[in-house]
Amino acid sequence: MIVRRSINKDELKELPKTVFPGRIHVIQSEAETEKAVAYLKSQPILGIDSETRPSFTKGQSHKVALLQISSDECCFLFRLNMTGLTQPLVDLLENPAVIKVGLSLKDDFMMLHKRAPFTQQSCIELQDYVRQFGIQDKSLQKIYAILFKEKISKSQRLSNWEADVLSDGQKQYAATDAWACLNIYNLLQELKRTGNYEVESLPAEEEVNASSLANR
Repeated sequence: MIVRRSINKDELKELPKTVFPGRIHVIQSEAETEKAVAYLKSQPILGIDSETRPSFTKGQSHKVALLQISSDECCFLFRLNMTGLTQPLVDLLENPAVIKVGLSLKDDFMMLHKRAPFTQQSCIELQDYVRQFGIQDKSLQKIYAILFKEKISKSQRLSNWEADVLSDGQKQYAATDAWACLNIYNLLQELKRTGNYEVESLPAEEEVNASSLANR
């Protein structure tokens, strides 16, 4: 497999859309949270992401409304605006035995820390992780497109994540983002294990610049 360094917006537009193929569970109570976390704690690796209601008024901000945590088969959408960040979720985020994979995790955790104090453990930041494979793009959409030749729709990003009922589009969007992080990590781990990949060569001019920088 040739791993490309980047992809442009025009190429991205032409790609088919990907959607999370598994089951989506919306979690709106403490009892449901406990049951979901019991399952998630049995998984070695999870994809995570969060959503916050956008603010279109200067100076106004909202707390994180949704925490998405996905295995390969199931994605749980925890409606934190209804339940808060409960102890079972804190325990999961602090559990060193479960690897949590995400993108821009610093931002996600900064928002989650406003709901409850915790010390996250065993977290992998994809923006850093993909660099060893030569990937220079930093958005989830572009990284996914490079590796899977499919695109993640961003149409629901600025929707109301505190709505009384989440739409099917919102649920699919949220689940896909968390699952995509896990999917990327699993593929890169497999490429690393087999060595069955090579990084796209730099154009000749960039190669010269890169080698001259290395020799300084």
